[in-house]
Amino acid sequence: MYYARSLARLIGELEKLPNIGPKTAQRLAFHLLRAPREDVEALADAMVEVKENIGYCEQCFNFTDQKLCEVCRDPRRDPSMVCVVSDPRDLVAIEKTNSYRGLYHVLHGVINPMEGIGPEQLRVRELLGRLQPGSKIEEVILALNPTIEGDATSLYLMKLLKNTGAHVSQIAHGLPMGGEMDYADQATLIQSLAHRRRITEE
Repeated sequence: MYYARSLARLIGELEKLPNIGPKTAQRLAFHLLRAPREDVEALADAMVEVKENIGYCEQCFNFTDQKLCEVCRDPRRDPSMVCVVSDPRDLVAIEKTNSYRGLYHVLHGVINPMEGIGPEQLRVRELLGRLQPGSKIEEVILALNPTIEGDATSLYLMKLLKNTGAHVSQIAHGLPMGGEMDYADQATLIQSLAHRRRITEE
């Protein structure tokens, strides 16, 4: 009613993005409308390029443009440790601390029955596949957000990993309850990793 059809469509598409409400979508749309054409085309090209070139690492399921992500390709990483995170952003947050030199496994979510997300929607089966007999993995570190869903997922994984032969530990909760790791400061993450606790019997 208020905007030309193409502008209204752009606003509608922007509203679909996380944490973007109607007013923010309008501001972004008008910004793009006023921006130089080459800037808008560069943004559009970058979005299409990401969709065409970015996939999952065959080992840890981090985002990558190759078969294995940069972490999994690095021969200097310690293959005896795997840190389980729910999202690639959490992997990046931990990497920024420069205090962890093991590998990762990205679940791409946490168990959340309210949203219809169960273990079968996560990369749980692939995690267990990495812990088959002969695996170099000696410790699995659960680094999930301290939320109800994150704690439920950690508990579920603890039970599954109990008989794999790997020690299972959990990062110390210097993180606030309900918080998210990609918003935590580096000092807090370093302390959480350094003071992780063992949660399986010797």
